[in-house]
Amino acid sequence: MKIHIVKIGGHLINDRKCLHDSLEAFCKLQGYKVLIHGGGIKADFISKKMGVSPKMIQGRRITDKETLDIVVMTYAGVINKNIVAILQSYHCNALGLCGADGNCIKSYLRKMTNIDYGYVGDVNVKSVNTHLIKFLLKNNIIPVLCSITHNGIGNLLNTNADTIAAYIAISLAKEKDKDCEVELHFCFEKKGVLRDVKDSESYFKEINFHLFQKMKQNHTITNGMIPKLENAFFALKNGVSKVSIGQPNHLNDVNNKTKLCL
Repeated sequence: MKIHIVKIGGHLINDRKCLHDSLEAFCKLQGYKVLIHGGGIKADFISKKMGVSPKMIQGRRITDKETLDIVVMTYAGVINKNIVAILQSYHCNALGLCGADGNCIKSYLRKMTNIDYGYVGDVNVKSVNTHLIKFLLKNNIIPVLCSITHNGIGNLLNTNADTIAAYIAISLAKEKDKDCEVELHFCFEKKGVLRDVKDSESYFKEINFHLFQKMKQNHTITNGMIPKLENAFFALKNGVSKVSIGQPNHLNDVNNKTKLCL
């Protein structure tokens, strides 16, 4: 039995037709499945409408108190519940959660170094409540997790959705259930990791860790793709069977996307 950990983001969430098509493809996956979503583009749109300018450093969001309220409202509210409603329309029984619900994902405030990220939570393997996730899966309920976590002392924190997906995959992989493998899929609007951002067909079929390091040095990849790939390789190094990056309509296709390998 496979457990598919699927993270969707980018313009997939912002475009209603793309979101429907993505979730329909997700529902067709065989085996257990968990969905994790971000929603940064929609959060940026709502922030600007409210007169709050989004701040990003190296692909990561700076979350002050005002921004935290906006992302909680956007991720845990509007986006999460819309996704659950669409999944129900495809007869996939889903439950929308943030990290505080059922103590699903407990995080800790990121330590301040040279950059103050604000109300941002980091996670580790112990952060994930695998007992709850497995209970839901075994009762045919699909967990739909947004990127809002909690610190256990009454505070919500904004956490990178790619990181959450990676740690959920790692935590479930470490459970070592017999005849069970965990696959991690990062889905967005591109066919994979692009060689040339202006050419949508120029995606890498495969990226190993050495090539990734070289791409960072040569600035072939920048911004949000760097933390995504860092999370992907971290998952591979910690027991996750397969990791890929691409479009959701290729979730069941082993070829038309970027595969990661060590």
